[in-house]
Amino acid sequence: MADDDLPVDEVGIWALEKHERLRKYISASRGARRKYLPPVGTGGATYIDLYCGSGKAVIRDTGQEIDGSPLVAFKCARDGNARFSEIHIGDADAAKRSSAAKRIRALGSVAIEHEGPAERAIASVANHLNPSGLHFAFLDPFSLQDLPFSVIRELSRFQRMDMLIHVSAQDLQRNLHSYVKNGDERLETFAPGWRKIVSTTQSQQAIRAGLMNHWLSSIRALGVSPAEGIELVSGERNQRLYWLVFVSRSDFATGLWEDIRQVSGQAKLL
Repeated sequence: MADDDLPVDEVGIWALEKHERLRKYISASRGARRKYLPPVGTGGATYIDLYCGSGKAVIRDTGQEIDGSPLVAFKCARDGNARFSEIHIGDADAAKRSSAAKRIRALGSVAIEHEGPAERAIASVANHLNPSGLHFAFLDPFSLQDLPFSVIRELSRFQRMDMLIHVSAQDLQRNLHSYVKNGDERLETFAPGWRKIVSTTQSQQAIRAGLMNHWLSSIRALGVSPAEGIELVSGERNQRLYWLVFVSRSDFATGLWEDIRQVSGQAKLL
């Protein structure tokens, strides 16, 4: 429990790097956000976090308490004088979602909660969004199965939707053989139709590359563009943990991501 008597999550130290990129992007995009906020503009500027957790976390190796992604996003937008007009949060764990909402409320704002896992919550989120607004979604699941392609498809329907997506390289590295051997449907949920495109008789590395290229191509087919700059975050033993993939229709937004994405050197997709 934290000082506010609400539960906290446990995370690795690499969460700091992920949150630093989130913070940098929200800060860099504050000028664009203001154009959609009163008194300058209309439509609103929203933040969407479908894997919000409890809003607070402890780094397992150090005991350091840090803000979770919804609080990082809220505080950064607030401190840049370009608050989000709406904050939408979801989490399959109702207790964690409720804790995040309470923490945002304690900071003087309101978070709109959406029940259930991301695949179910996304329909509720979409019903709330103004098609004329500017939207930013942070998708931060633990595993590939928790990132259904249907979520990305639904978000991409909005003309001004930027997405920062966490893709678990660790899951793909550890479990690919099992997924392929057992005909596991989790990869189909993540990247529909991949078996028609990627030969499973190749090496594990080639299958991983083919799967990710198919996933990126499927996103492009929605009319949005993954940025070329895809960041790989590694653990203390240099093990691959996850990629951060930025997706947008806007060249301006993609340019912002390219300016801020590197916080610790170069990275490769595979």
